[in-house]
Amino acid sequence: MNAPDPLAAHQPWLATTHEVHNVGCELVDYDMYRGDAALVEGVQREGAAWADAELGGFGRLAGSADYLELGALANRHPPELDTHDRFGHRVDLVRFHPAYHALMREAIGRGMHSSPWTHPRPGANVARAAYIYLQTQVEAGHLCPVTMTTAAVPSLLTTPALAEAWLPKINARVYDPRNVPDAHKQGLTIGMAMTEKQGGSDVRANTTRAHPVGAATGAGAEYELVGHKFFVSAPMCDAFLVLAQAPGGLSCFLVPRWRPDGSKNPLQVLRLKRKMGNVSNASSETELRGALGWMVGEEGRGVRTIIEMVSSTRFTCMVGSAAGQRQAVALAIDHCRVRAAFGRPLIDQPLMRNVLADLALEHEGSLALTLRIGRAMDHRSDAHEDALVRLVTAVGKYWICKRTPMHAAEAMECIGGSGVMEDSPFPRLLRESPVNAIWEGSGNVQCLDVLRAMERSPAVVGALFDELDRARGGHALLDRWVDALRTDLADTADIEYRARQLVDRMALALQAALLVQHAPATVGDAFCASRLAGEGHRQFGTLPRGVDAAALVARAAPR
Repeated sequence: MNAPDPLAAHQPWLATTHEVHNVGCELVDYDMYRGDAALVEGVQREGAAWADAELGGFGRLAGSADYLELGALANRHPPELDTHDRFGHRVDLVRFHPAYHALMREAIGRGMHSSPWTHPRPGANVARAAYIYLQTQVEAGHLCPVTMTTAAVPSLLTTPALAEAWLPKINARVYDPRNVPDAHKQGLTIGMAMTEKQGGSDVRANTTRAHPVGAATGAGAEYELVGHKFFVSAPMCDAFLVLAQAPGGLSCFLVPRWRPDGSKNPLQVLRLKRKMGNVSNASSETELRGALGWMVGEEGRGVRTIIEMVSSTRFTCMVGSAAGQRQAVALAIDHCRVRAAFGRPLIDQPLMRNVLADLALEHEGSLALTLRIGRAMDHRSDAHEDALVRLVTAVGKYWICKRTPMHAAEAMECIGGSGVMEDSPFPRLLRESPVNAIWEGSGNVQCLDVLRAMERSPAVVGALFDELDRARGGHALLDRWVDALRTDLADTADIEYRARQLVDRMALALQAALLVQHAPATVGDAFCASRLAGEGHRQFGTLPRGVDAAALVARAAPR
């Protein structure tokens, strides 16, 4: 035993290096749904009030310490690949931490992959978006296979025989991660294998070939695929929608991991990608060495077959980025109401309050536009709503997803140096923030798709302005903004060069119109004053005089 230090006995303060005070704490055990006023109001407004009670229960689960810890664990222990078992058999097995499986089980069990298909009703896509939004704040990566499983349904419906055989298990609320043939499972997940090294977004440059197995060709017929896919999400799924060149042109195929006879389909994973974000989710490079698949849709119409799938995944990118913004705002406000500097809590200091209020405004605009498109997806039989989906999904995916990295970085700055540390939630949040802007079509692709929709279906432009005109008279700045946008969209000179500027303005107009109509006046007025006046929005924290920043922060504070 060490002898006591006589100096410490006479000078006890020498043993006390510091006490912990004036620091934040983990944002846990809070109601993630009820504490988000913009979400609760949006769910009610956009037609999913019937889901309020269940969302409330899930919000309490999502905000619990134990559930949030699952998200941290799933990223701390990324997936690992076993190409072969110890006897040399090819298995292509991706191993995950139990936390990942727990999150997948909860997501699938609540129907986040299938509810709009199995229980179609007004508000179905809005309710699903709310669930995904809450779940994303716990962990984003595992929602990639959930999203693709949802999005595969309309593609498979183009080929009734495949839909009849596969959709019951795809839509089932059963999560079964075993690496076994689909015949042995009650629930299935679907991935995508579109991208090749030489093409990226230009899928028509794909070189993977599909060869008919027998005399039958076309929709539902068997083919063998040979080629290489540079980015497959997610390789542990039970089957994949794959684009390949058939004799009649680029076509879509459903390729399972196992053949119907129970043998391993030669869809072979070469390696898992080492991604800067989305760490919990496995993405891979894969070779198809005569892999069996069935044609989905018409031969040579592969892009058309998957177009609705792309629209669905882009919408979920909007949801995920809006969720990332909400998480950043909640963490920043929660910290700043505890942390003091220079004699006052950060939340009471005018400049910090300006930053927090601006971050809150950005999130509220993102969420309002996202849920509005959710309602449009629920009413595709209406020409106006269908036009909004076709045009504004690309607008929103571009704008919201590209704003999120700047938003995450600014919120992290509110925390200061501690926010940079890997034991903080912010490094994961920041690394995740660019993912949605790149996946499912980068910014340029979205803007070009907007122009393409306007050219092919001029009615979508009319639908855009019909939507904006619903807010006519609500704010003078918005009226002037919309009038200028209408004039500039009519000018087609150099329109591709100007595409980003025009889509920026569309997005801001739509967000402002929704907030002016539906949010408290403090929100709508502040959004218009900060985004539509003068030269527009600059850095976060540049709200003009007259904005009630305290009210904006109080509205956004997690409760």
